[in-house]
Amino acid sequence: MKYRKLGTTDIEVSNICLGTMTWGEQNSKKDAFEQMNYSVERGINFFDTAELYAVMPRKETYGKTEEIIGSWFAEKKNRQDIILATKIASKSENDLNWIREGSKTLGFDKKNMNKAIDDSLIRLKTDYIDLYQLHWPERSIPKFGVLDFQYNPSDIDWTPIEEVLDNLQNLVKSGKIRFVGLSNETPWGMMKFLQVSKEKNLPRMMSIQNVYSLVNRVFDIGHSEVSIAEKLGLLAYSPLAGGRLSGKYIGGVNPKNARYTLWPRRFSRHHTERGEIAIEKYVNLAKKYGIAPSTFANAFVNNRPFVTSNIIGATTMDQLKENIDSIDIVLNDEMLLEIEDIHLTNSNPCV
Repeated sequence: MKYRKLGTTDIEVSNICLGTMTWGEQNSKKDAFEQMNYSVERGINFFDTAELYAVMPRKETYGKTEEIIGSWFAEKKNRQDIILATKIASKSENDLNWIREGSKTLGFDKKNMNKAIDDSLIRLKTDYIDLYQLHWPERSIPKFGVLDFQYNPSDIDWTPIEEVLDNLQNLVKSGKIRFVGLSNETPWGMMKFLQVSKEKNLPRMMSIQNVYSLVNRVFDIGHSEVSIAEKLGLLAYSPLAGGRLSGKYIGGVNPKNARYTLWPRRFSRHHTERGEIAIEKYVNLAKKYGIAPSTFANAFVNNRPFVTSNIIGATTMDQLKENIDSIDIVLNDEMLLEIEDIHLTNSNPCV
């Protein structure tokens, strides 16, 4: 395994982070324990979760993923060996009315933040979170499949950044969290959080968790320079575009228990005509070089200069092994040139 510094901290996290959102829905507690045990054996020391999980979000599975991780910590008694990241949910147009007082009142105000962290700590059976992330902004910005920014002059009902950081500061002082991070954030948001934290001597954002894959490289355009220059590394999620870059859906195949088989109308951003064309090209490129498509796609993400850690997810052990195997693959110049050829002729088809 390879390791990289988390932001400006002295913490070294594995270049591959274990994603957990299927646990409690597509994966059982037994499955999750097997994944965690194997991942640790392979050198992974970084787990990412969220209060929202399991996915797809529903009242019956809210918090289940954190509970499973907490049970594993209680059994293994190894909490100190894992860098643990979780997230607080924010306002949503989708129905999340089972989280605290409901979708429209969620946010990063003191009341929500205190309740969210305390509940996460109980479920995770721990006294502290290493990296506490804002799952998505309260602001009305492009997110989850939307690319273009639409200015809305009435979008003023969000917790001011200084107040958010002050709330996080209180949690740091209490010992409940060590460091903080962003998720699904814009370049402006990255810089604004950094500016306010510096000016007001408040907690500094150490990472940003945004989508990144061969078929969604939007992060390259504006975020990447900020990420490198400001040491605000990317925790890349959905590196396989929800599993599509594994090639298992090519030709309209619907594998049993797979995400798009279970929820065919969700994640529409991964179901585009351009996306299908690009995915097939990337899968064929991986096969040309004798590399499993999942391993190939993850290897590309692992080696981007702004990536701190690549958040992989799996529903089977075979998938998990293929994903982790990517740590041993370095794509050569010829492979990278062929990737760029595909990218330039069909850029970002799955935003």
